[in-house]
Amino acid sequence: MQRLYRSSRDKMISGVCGGLGEYFGIDPTLLRLIWAALALFSFGTFLVLYVIAAVIIPYEGSRP
Repeated sequence: MQRLYRSSRDKMISGVCGGLGEYFGIDPTLLRLIWAALALFSFGTFLVLYVIAAVIIPYEGSRP
């Protein structure tokens, strides 16, 4: 069973987009661009969601 983790190898800030990219098989750079655009156009809502995701999603290599 595949689990969602924050990436320890492909990270810029906290590894959320890197982990999402590994999980869904999408280029993390594309996810970062989409996330940044959504954060700008949603008046920061997606920025808050990113912080929440960074807190909730476990770090890669941590025990379940």
